[in-house]
Amino acid sequence: MPRKKQVVQKQKRHKVYRAGEMSADASVIKPKGAFRFFTNYRAFAIIGAIVLIGGFGFTALFQSSNSGSTANNDIRGEGVMKTTPEPGSTSTTNSQATIKQYGAPPAMAIDPSKNYIVTIKTAKGDVKVQLLAKEAPETVNNFVFLANDHFYDGVTFYRVVEDKDGQIHHAQAGDPTGTGSGGPGYTLPVEQTSESFSAGVLAMAKPNEAGTPNNGSQFFIMLKDEPTYDGKYTVFGKVVSGLDVLSGLAPRDPQLQKDPEPGTPIQSIIVEEG
Repeated sequence: MPRKKQVVQKQKRHKVYRAGEMSADASVIKPKGAFRFFTNYRAFAIIGAIVLIGGFGFTALFQSSNSGSTANNDIRGEGVMKTTPEPGSTSTTNSQATIKQYGAPPAMAIDPSKNYIVTIKTAKGDVKVQLLAKEAPETVNNFVFLANDHFYDGVTFYRVVEDKDGQIHHAQAGDPTGTGSGGPGYTLPVEQTSESFSAGVLAMAKPNEAGTPNNGSQFFIMLKDEPTYDGKYTVFGKVVSGLDVLSGLAPRDPQLQKDPEPGTPIQSIIVEEG
């Protein structure tokens, strides 16, 4: 019986594709009909640019239309920005949610030969201070300007320091941020006076580093004698009455305490000239 002829079938060869490669057949396949539009890269680029520019334009228009209707009073520090203060210029409005900032210290407007008394009004009582205009004219001029411009209205006694006996050593105010680092936007030169640091002395705050200028608005009032401060800080006033108001303040220091109770706010500072 004759043997059947064995048929040998050829095995199809499969092409292995690697990343970034395609078959020669696939490279010549062209989309048909409406799908041909998606291969027009120039048209896609033009349409994308139009959509992007239109989106930016719409966003800018939306933001400008809403900027005048919503006031940002939530963030302290974003408030009134002024240029160099002019003598006698004052602001009739003030908000505790904003911080007034100035481009430079005020021009000299006081008469050092005159008598200046200020009353620091608080909810706990008034503190009356005689300013030393003759001994520290630049510092007194600055303090009078800020008081008349209502810079201190609403600013707290943010730092009230006790001594080792549990008595108030000094009370510090004048920082609109309540953190210890705030001010009016400028610094002041140190004015050396002959006044010793006894209870009731009003002086400007400054960093401890030698040669650093005074803060433009922060001040402190001594409730104890402290001769070690002599010559280190500018004394520009003495308390006439109301020292007991400060001795009744609750001790606090935001740099050492976490979430301390709010400090006692200054309602206003009234300046009398005589």
